[in-house]
Amino acid sequence: MGAISVVLDHTTATALYDPKDPFNEAVSAFYVQASGGLGTLYAPVLSLTAGDTERRGLLSYIKGLRFVKIEVFDTAAAVTATELLRFGHSWAAVHAIHAARPSAAFPAGRFLLTLTPKAYAGTGVQAVHPGQ
Repeated sequence: MGAISVVLDHTTATALYDPKDPFNEAVSAFYVQASGGLGTLYAPVLSLTAGDTERRGLLSYIKGLRFVKIEVFDTAAAVTATELLRFGHSWAAVHAIHAARPSAAFPAGRFLLTLTPKAYAGTGVQAVHPGQ
């Protein structure tokens, strides 16, 4: 089995940030696997920004982690975000959806690790709860 690519949304980034979060250990296991070369973790910057408004320090913390790559919010992400916002998705979710969808760099897409998989139903992403 090859290395997997996983996108953290604001909920799992927060779980990784907060050692008291009930899913901290489960999300941390993904980080440990990434540190061992078994996968790559991505954190969409807009999702982190939205998450930081509720959990101050989140963005800086995740940005400082060696084995998490920050996904930039570029024009393609902005176009997707605009469409998704019109359909009622949150600012916290739109960049994560864009990052997890199939693209030229990731033709099969990337897994989206989230504590709220139902929030991503019908978006074309493979949303996975860390406890499953």
